[in-house]
Amino acid sequence: MQGHTTLKVWLVLVVVFVLGSFTGGAVTGFYHAMSRSDRNAPHDRFEKMRRDLSLTEDQTKSVSTILDETRNEYRSLRAELRPRFEEPRQKARTKIRALLTPEQQQKFDAMVAQQDAQRDGEQKKR
Repeated sequence: MQGHTTLKVWLVLVVVFVLGSFTGGAVTGFYHAMSRSDRNAPHDRFEKMRRDLSLTEDQTKSVSTILDETRNEYRSLRAELRPRFEEPRQKARTKIRALLTPEQQQKFDAMVAQQDAQRDGEQKKR
């Protein structure tokens, strides 16, 4: 019976991490579709557009303003959506913790703290 319980615990862990990976990948893919990780990329794209379209000075200023406003909208949207990802994550963690022994819970908590720190570090870079 212990083997069956251990198998369930591992299965739940694998499912949670697969779902977490999928969610993280989807969010990351969405983010990268909106802006490249290279910090000069937005400026480079803007300069290419300016050159290729032969924008006037007034057009350049207007396009720049539009792009800045859009960038701020994306930041707001990410800030708005980020908390919605937290609830299912915490629910899964609570369910997993309930399956673990006290020793496993300590290890799990340390693992989760490391993942959270890594995610927070990545979000601060944005």
